[in-house]
Amino acid sequence: MFDPKIIDDISQRLSKSLPPGLASLEKDTRQHLNSALQSALSRMNLVTREEFDIQQAVLARTREKLEMLEKHVTQLEQPGK
Repeated sequence: MFDPKIIDDISQRLSKSLPPGLASLEKDTRQHLNSALQSALSRMNLVTREEFDIQQAVLARTREKLEMLEKHVTQLEQPGK
């Protein structure tokens, strides 16, 4: 669901921001941060940008069809036609 490279990049940045005394634990800390980030993101029920863009396009097409149908209904409801 999420690009592992992005999560790894975030965990790497967080681990590098730790105090120097914890630098020796960087690898271990990075793995824990990576797991915690992955877990938190999966619980958030987020969608990828690609999924969002697809749904946005579907919504736009649906809106166009609805507007067309509304115009058609309005024309049919006009007296004398």
